[in-house]
Amino acid sequence: MTEATTSAAEAHEHHHSDVSGGWLRAAVFGAMDGLVTNTAMVAGVGGGGAPPRAIVLAGVASLVAGAISMSLGEYTSVKTQNEQLDLEVDKERRELERNPQGELAELTQMLRVRGVEERLAKRVAAQLSQDPETALRLHVVAELGLNPEDKPSPWVAAVSSFLTFGTGALLPLLPYLFGVSVLWPALLCGGAGLLVAGALSSRFTPRPWWYSGLRQLLFGAVAAGVTYAIGAAIGVGVS
Repeated sequence: MTEATTSAAEAHEHHHSDVSGGWLRAAVFGAMDGLVTNTAMVAGVGGGGAPPRAIVLAGVASLVAGAISMSLGEYTSVKTQNEQLDLEVDKERRELERNPQGELAELTQMLRVRGVEERLAKRVAAQLSQDPETALRLHVVAELGLNPEDKPSPWVAAVSSFLTFGTGALLPLLPYLFGVSVLWPALLCGGAGLLVAGALSSRFTPRPWWYSGLRQLLFGAVAAGVTYAIGAAIGVGVS
């Protein structure tokens, strides 16, 4: 195999999962939050002795309010992060214009810390600094850990969290919507949703599917158990 062929083989294109805080984080958080919130809500209201109609009404209200709240929160969070990154990029750009030698020394030190020999680090830093935008991007990524060219979309995060929260929150309500009048099928649907959602999230982590699924099921069970006990206590007290 020739040297050129070897280099081409080593430089093959590959893809990574979304780790910048865009749609994936919002989707996972939205689905989990919707499932836990409405499973616990159904447990609490049902434990208090509320009729099925009241449980559905409370569940739908929780679904709508939660989905809107989640989407607005995600939009504001990602938008604020992007605006803060823009401010930091502008600050770093001014530093590069005001003190180029100091920034060159800083870039050289960054390379040295990463194992590059000092003389070579100086040469590489000098070459990279010939392009101000390249130097700026390197400084920002090294100092902030964020790439200014790869900012997550606040709209994608908002829509993703809205849809996944709504889907997760709907699952515990399905038995009641189909005419079931007892509590345990709703809790079973919520638990199954938590188990599946946790297992699916393991595709983006090194954890085995059963660990992620059972962990999320445990979180939901604790929340539902606490709200059921509170609902039952309030229901007894009121009656």
